[in-house]
Amino acid sequence: MFKPSVFIALILVSAVGDSVIAQQDGLFTPNTALDVMSGSVADVTSDGQWLAVTVQSRRDRTDVDHMRFGDPTYVSPASTRVLLIETTSGDQEWLFGDPVQVRGLTWSPDDTQLGYFLMVRGQYQLRVYDIESGNTRSVSLSTAKEISSSSPLIWAPDGSSVLLSLRPEAWAEEAQQAFAVMTSGPVVVQDSRNDFLAWDRVRNLANRQVAALVNVSSGSVEEILPEADVQGLRFGESGDFVTYTAVKPQKTAYERNEGTEYEILKLVLDGSAPESIVAPSERRTNPNWNKAGDAFVYSEEGNVFLRKLEEDSAANLTEQHRGSVSEDDSTKMSFSPMRWSPDDQSILMSSQTGWHILSPDDGGLELVLPLEEDEESRPSRSVQSWSEDGRYIYFTYSASDEWQRGLKRLDLQSGAIETMMLDENLYRSFSFSDDGGTVIYRMSDGNRPDEIWAASEDFSERKQLTDLNSQLADLPLSKTELIEYLDIDGNTLYGILYYPVGYEPGRKYPLVAEIYEQFFDNGYNENMNLITAQGWFGFRPSVRFEEGFPGEAWLKAVPSAINKLVDRGIVDNDKIGVYGQSYGGYAVNLLITQTDRFAAAANVSGKVNIISFLGDSPRITTRNYRAAEIGQDRIGATLWEQPQKYIEHSAIMFADRINTPLLMLSGEGDWNVPATNQREMYYALRRLEKEVVWVNYMSGGHGAGRASSAEDFVDHWERMFDWFREHFGEASGDRPISQDGS
Repeated sequence: MFKPSVFIALILVSAVGDSVIAQQDGLFTPNTALDVMSGSVADVTSDGQWLAVTVQSRRDRTDVDHMRFGDPTYVSPASTRVLLIETTSGDQEWLFGDPVQVRGLTWSPDDTQLGYFLMVRGQYQLRVYDIESGNTRSVSLSTAKEISSSSPLIWAPDGSSVLLSLRPEAWAEEAQQAFAVMTSGPVVVQDSRNDFLAWDRVRNLANRQVAALVNVSSGSVEEILPEADVQGLRFGESGDFVTYTAVKPQKTAYERNEGTEYEILKLVLDGSAPESIVAPSERRTNPNWNKAGDAFVYSEEGNVFLRKLEEDSAANLTEQHRGSVSEDDSTKMSFSPMRWSPDDQSILMSSQTGWHILSPDDGGLELVLPLEEDEESRPSRSVQSWSEDGRYIYFTYSASDEWQRGLKRLDLQSGAIETMMLDENLYRSFSFSDDGGTVIYRMSDGNRPDEIWAASEDFSERKQLTDLNSQLADLPLSKTELIEYLDIDGNTLYGILYYPVGYEPGRKYPLVAEIYEQFFDNGYNENMNLITAQGWFGFRPSVRFEEGFPGEAWLKAVPSAINKLVDRGIVDNDKIGVYGQSYGGYAVNLLITQTDRFAAAANVSGKVNIISFLGDSPRITTRNYRAAEIGQDRIGATLWEQPQKYIEHSAIMFADRINTPLLMLSGEGDWNVPATNQREMYYALRRLEKEVVWVNYMSGGHGAGRASSAEDFVDHWERMFDWFREHFGEASGDRPISQDGS
């Protein structure tokens, strides 16, 4: 039944089609980038024997209609290949002959069937693949209601049925009409006396669903809940009840923890009415469930509470342990739950000082992994698994000052920490079989795309399972280096340097920096490989923010980072460019109002006026207000509390100070930063007789040409290359920078 892995490689080469032609020059091109495959493990059988892997390229996601953003009935097209892998032999088979629109891939509890939703003629159908026979069957649901495009697919513990969500009757017609009114009228009324913004009312329609049980043999449907917004559906281990969170929007809100009520409920599947476990509240409880599904823990104001379903209230597990952090630090200990033990008898928790094991029965608390006192130099750790016998806790490990990454395990019997693997490779997405005997993960050497690997429990045996990008085997990709430097305030920061293809020591090269926030881990990066293929250094420097003064961050750090490279004699100080996307594009515009250091700059989908930005994106309702006041923009106040800060952080207000040639790329369908925001800067700089080019992709979204058609993707990058090449004084291509010559 299974095809050898070499045949898999042949199919992938066929799938990328003309990209091979685009690589004849031996360099990484935009057409190459469009066809780089990315594999993700959708699900692993409990015994670790079978994987369902989704495989996608950027080209598979280039047909999105961004003008439909906010339409509850619109499902963005995303063609996907599904690869089934037997981990012991490495045998592989494509589930479909061609890329399809598929989601929800989930193995049955007995590991014999793979359930999923397949888009057929605009609607999702439930399909079940049998691993033994290799046959697939469609489950015909005994209802006229459609499967929701955001439906979960949850197998019942006995494997006889699945839990999913349906759309209410006539839902599509109502949702389409609501969207049409907001986008084409003929009259659109906004009234502050309504509880919700008009676009919120449209968005809320997407959450209307009916939870149902579907028998996978007969297709019979049992609706277990009335129409509602239900999240976190899960079976109890016994299979005779489910728990879930009911989400009830009350009004459009601008503050956190306002406007929506959350309630946790239990539903016994015998026709009983749901039982409230956590009463409705605007403060959301995030339950961490035990294996049996009859109890959960959650954190609140530094304490960890245990709620058993058979009891009427939650018990505070940590109140007695909340003394001072240390003799020198009077701060109270604060705990957060991390993971239940496999037997549900213990809970792993974290605090300022380390990881602890707590016994819910007697309240005993044991420190099992002390953490380093200096948080800034502390390695990053994340729990991945607790072995079935209860002895080992597996966790990822990443040093804070070098690329030393991997997996370790804590022996709870001896207290020893054993390194399973630790090196410069980049490891991600660990999945452990129930018995711990098989571990699945993604790995990159830090420069090339991830592949999927399997390992034995002690990692003495490791095996690469995929080769998704054989077309890149002989193609030179950028090499990376971690750069340490100080910003103006003396903070130690890090950046990732990407070497130009064909780098020759002793030569000075141009450099193009991509700015955003923090960068540390390397790994395959599409943007940087396109930059370095031009014969330039690519650089991603980090910055550190101060709330209320975010606009200073890039000036304090980016030039300092670049100076270190110039001082090393590898970068040409007269040929330095900078660009960024979204928040990074915003950063570029602010930065060039404060320095003339760069030969050229490019802003991709970044705002230039934070004041008009507040109401520029109605389809995402209040998101921009929250982003400015308490979110990523870090202003820390409303426009009316600190108007001067909004002025200071709007590059448009200081356009007269910009002397750097600026290229701006936007998408007409950008739901986040509308093209009208960048248009303000184009008109301002043109009025001031500055050098500026504005390119608006009419089919583009957030990301301009990168979020548009395949043709626009190529155009986007060629314009970027031409822009920097022109201002680095290098030979220009034949392409004009502006189509209309203006």
